[in-house]
Amino acid sequence: MGALTWKMLGTGAALGAAGAARLVVTRGWIVATGKEPPTDPENPEVTWSEAIGWAVASSVVITVARVLATRKAAEYYTKSSGHPPESPLGYLARARP
Repeated sequence: MGALTWKMLGTGAALGAAGAARLVVTRGWIVATGKEPPTDPENPEVTWSEAIGWAVASSVVITVARVLATRKAAEYYTKSSGHPPESPLGYLARARP
């Protein structure tokens, strides 16, 4: 397996996880607040607590889902190929002071 395979696998996992997490956090927001999440947090009609709450909730849930999915994809890639995926930083990640 090569770099292109890892890029496709890692990106696909991250995108899929982000999409699923967005659905989960949106449903959670509706259950918790009884309202749809703000579509434009910069709108003056959206309260500060709603804007900041949505920003924090959505970013945390989506980021954690992406990290978990990417790590699982890297685990699968490593088991399948016999070596871990190449770091996106390339030689910089391998450099030791």
